[in-house]
Amino acid sequence: MVFVFVLGLLGCVLLPYLLMRLLWSHFSAGKQQQLNGKHVLVTGGSSGIGLSVAREAASRGAKVTLVARNVDRLLEAKRAVEGVCAKLEGEGSSKVQFFSVDLAGRREHIASAIKEAEASMGPVYMLVNCAGFARAQVFEDIPQSLVKELLDVNLMGSFTVTQEVVRSMKQQGKGGAVVFTSSQGGLVGLYGFTAYSAAKAAVVKLAEALHMEVKPHGITVTVCYPPDTQTPGFQEENKTKPIETRLISEAAGLFTSEQVAKKLVEDALQGKFTSTVGFEGFMLTTLCAGMGPISDSLSLLAQVFLSGIFRLISAFYLWSFSNIIKREHRKKIAAAMRTKTE
Repeated sequence: MVFVFVLGLLGCVLLPYLLMRLLWSHFSAGKQQQLNGKHVLVTGGSSGIGLSVAREAASRGAKVTLVARNVDRLLEAKRAVEGVCAKLEGEGSSKVQFFSVDLAGRREHIASAIKEAEASMGPVYMLVNCAGFARAQVFEDIPQSLVKELLDVNLMGSFTVTQEVVRSMKQQGKGGAVVFTSSQGGLVGLYGFTAYSAAKAAVVKLAEALHMEVKPHGITVTVCYPPDTQTPGFQEENKTKPIETRLISEAAGLFTSEQVAKKLVEDALQGKFTSTVGFEGFMLTTLCAGMGPISDSLSLLAQVFLSGIFRLISAFYLWSFSNIIKREHRKKIAAAMRTKTE
């Protein structure tokens, strides 16, 4: 009996241990890649997370191409990134250039800019898609023109640029890294974000499918899920944001673009599929992993062992969000009643 008990105990401990070791060896992230002397192209690089990513890449010795629309902002961003490069004299061949391109515009213009960027600084090793914007409005108030713009900029802009860069990466045959910037709103639909969440959720599925296609070519795909981040875009977003959306969003806190950018670059260089900051981001990506790519064993183990408890925690979040919406709805009804009686 004692022998059977000991054997059973060893089985309960040894089998999970061997399983974890097997998963670790198969899915553990490879050696972190370096950016020194490599070409990093950042869309939306004139401000916000994109600019912070460009600065982070430059601090690691990369050659940086900034892509955005506004020339004045691009000039300011170029000077800011050059300031980082100046501190690295003698440590690498950092250079900075920019192209003014409307990513929701004609494909020829986008393709031409990428070819010119690569002719100047060599093949793109890392593409970081940061171009995008958010608008929060009540569903019935969202004009179709805004829905189209959200899809064109957040989804189609990333699609077109990535298509051009991936084609070049495959031709070069030296691997590379592609990063998409989604949002926590791309994992959970929130009040006021019906159009925006749809666009950002589409980016996630684009990334998942692309990951399967490019993996044999040594190209990694990473999706960044930023929470509310202190950027000019966030300030603009707040101008039309319903009070319900604002109160719900505050639950995840407010992060700096530098925090998001540093984690994004580190995760991409390690070949991780997801990049998040903060507990809420970790919980959401764990809960919503589904049939998404497995790029590292720690994420897989978290998904296997924490999904149940995270689902329970998420129920409290959803209960809190529901209470916020009900409370604000009652306030609106009371205000309407007062207006009617005056």
